[in-house]
Amino acid sequence: MELRPGTIEANGLRFGFLETGPPQGPLALCLHGFPDSAWSWRHLLADLGGAGFHAVAPFMRGYHPTEVPARPLYQSGALAADACALHQALGADGRAVLVGHDWGALATYGAASLAPERWRRVVAMAVPPPPAVAAAFLSYRQLRRSWYMFFFQMPLAEAALAMDDMGFLDQLWAEWSPGYDAGRDLARVKDCLRGPANLEAALGYYRALFDPGRQVPELAREQAATQAPTPQPTLYLHGADDGCMGVELVEEETVLGHFGPGSRVEVVPESGHFLHLEQPETVDGLVVGFVTGP
Repeated sequence: MELRPGTIEANGLRFGFLETGPPQGPLALCLHGFPDSAWSWRHLLADLGGAGFHAVAPFMRGYHPTEVPARPLYQSGALAADACALHQALGADGRAVLVGHDWGALATYGAASLAPERWRRVVAMAVPPPPAVAAAFLSYRQLRRSWYMFFFQMPLAEAALAMDDMGFLDQLWAEWSPGYDAGRDLARVKDCLRGPANLEAALGYYRALFDPGRQVPELAREQAATQAPTPQPTLYLHGADDGCMGVELVEEETVLGHFGPGSRVEVVPESGHFLHLEQPETVDGLVVGFVTGP
């Protein structure tokens, strides 16, 4: 299906987005992560639109063409607030479903807990609920994978990412999704982060994660929601070969304990971190089947 670009005001920002499907259908809001763009949802948007959803993928705050906020708020609570504001701005109702990958998964957990009446079903990919994996994340093996998070705290991170036509991002994708030809996707990611302000915004997500001084009191409720259980039926998907967040983090019983009744965990074979691009038929089938369920 054709993807239609658009813009909309929500939570004090002008968001760029891609959409398809009938505008009167239930909203399916798809949230991307780092280093990524709304375009990585192109396969799923088409299948959700074909299933009757108004499928919308915004470019997350700070990612061109969405505005860079005047006030640099990038904590996960702000991302959850964005999702709920987009639900309202798009005229959605309680039939809406929410899909998130990577940072979009963290925003999804927060939005689903913050305003459960807005979201009928929830899908998250590649980043399990933080409370469910906190101890496992501190393993030596996972900390080695997560070196980039600590590097991004440094002032020289922007310069390193900007060098050699953002070749740093090529290396991340190659490590996180081994064997996947990401050329088309990386070109779009780099377009979203080409401006210095956009690149600083994307790193701001990681800096707010570790620096409480970048988290504001007025978002305390939204921030707390990102750590709370999601009450809806939730589908969690993880790539078996994920080079960013190891599959050993996904303890099914522990992850399911964070979700509402009727939830599922699926590990997708022959896929890495960007599983929705690497195995679109498998992932889209799982997602559409889940969100159209009773």
